[in-house]
Amino acid sequence: MRGVLVTKNDKDLTATLQEIDEQQLPQGDVTIRVHWSSFNYKDVLAITGEVPVIRSFPMVPGIDLAGVIESSDDDRYQVGQEVLVTGYGIGEAHWGGYAELARVPGDWLVPLPAGLSLRQSMAIGTAGFTAMLCVMALERGGVTPEQGPILVTGAGGGVGSVAISLLSKLGYEVAAVSGRPEAAGYLKELGADEVLPRSDFSQPGKPLGKELWAGAIDVVGSHTLANICASTKYDGVVTACGLAGGMDFPATVAPFILRGVTLAGIDSVQCKQPRRSEAWQRLVRDLDLAKLETMINEIQLDDVIETAKNWHHSDHRGRVVVAVHG
Repeated sequence: MRGVLVTKNDKDLTATLQEIDEQQLPQGDVTIRVHWSSFNYKDVLAITGEVPVIRSFPMVPGIDLAGVIESSDDDRYQVGQEVLVTGYGIGEAHWGGYAELARVPGDWLVPLPAGLSLRQSMAIGTAGFTAMLCVMALERGGVTPEQGPILVTGAGGGVGSVAISLLSKLGYEVAAVSGRPEAAGYLKELGADEVLPRSDFSQPGKPLGKELWAGAIDVVGSHTLANICASTKYDGVVTACGLAGGMDFPATVAPFILRGVTLAGIDSVQCKQPRRSEAWQRLVRDLDLAKLETMINEIQLDDVIETAKNWHHSDHRGRVVVAVHG
């Protein structure tokens, strides 16, 4: 099978596209012929080694995959069935989606939801799945469209793009935060009502600010997350799902004990299956697939390594899907 393999020699990581012996596939109940994967920032880190996200070597990266079952020892899944896998450490601790075959435990599989193609499922991928989990957390916290705008940071990225589209379709007013002024038109096409500069949130702020947001979806962390909490309305909900700006959280308890703000952590990797299945069904229902198409940039398996190396110098936005096509 063709695939991207990351190896480690002393401290040096090397990623190459090569022929890999199928006998090297890891343990698992189900073998999948991979048709599509996606490209995420974590995949950049895995391939370049900028941050040590890979936990065992050699490793096939790719934290998402979708394809057709080629063989199954799990009675719940049959040969020929279309399935997808996100999370559970694939591409980090277990071989992932950047190869023509993948083998995983049956417990990790999600049957492809009716109404989605394999390609669309990977255009959603971990990023879109995470966005849906954030929206569901806002809803569980009682945040309704009538209560005011929802702030979305990292708006041009995968999580942000899908979140804006979801929130807009569900009737929420959306304020998008972006560091790229030229992305404003794209974000408004997705459903953003206003676009705010990243600089408004990235510097140290006051413990409490003016009440502006009924809720928020944040991928940044650090001062941005602290400032969002400080300006969230009474009984608002802030969902935290990323750390693009840092792992620190330089805040006070003031928003939580004086305004009843809820800070909800979102994890898409080990998310339990009932909520995972609910999120995928909600994505079919609540995501505008026509808007999803406008977010997609498609690359081939042959392009993965170069895309990772050039990531910081490219004007990436929306979602990148990888045509693996076994």
